Amino acid sequence: QVHVVESGGGLVQPGGSLRLSCAASGSIYRIAAMSWYRQAPGKQRDLVSVIFSDGSTNYADSVKGRFTISRDAAKNTVYLQMNSLKPEDTAVYYCKVDHFGNFYWGQGTQVTVSS
Repeated sequence: QVHVVESGGGLVQPGGSLRLSCAASGSIYRIAAMSWYRQAPGKQRDLVSVIFSDGSTNYADSVKGRFTISRDAAKNTVYLQMNSLKPEDTAVYYCKVDHFGNFYWGQGTQVTVSS
């Protein structure tokens, strides 16, 4: 079993920055990928960014150039640095861990961008 915990959300003004963290723990042998998703009220959950075990990354078009995903593989932790935040970035951000073809989700962390 893999346990996933996100942290770092909060309220920030437009143009501000936040850094989210996601830590995976438990019976971990090899993580294939760690991803960030977000879900705004009344909308579907969408992929924001993903980092694979080889270090390669992908981003949604809406966050390219503003968000950066990184990881500490030794700690099974992934980060999402979010800069130049916009009101439309407001959502619950979820972390997903791909471990041997099984997917584990965290409970989510709220990010609110508002003046």
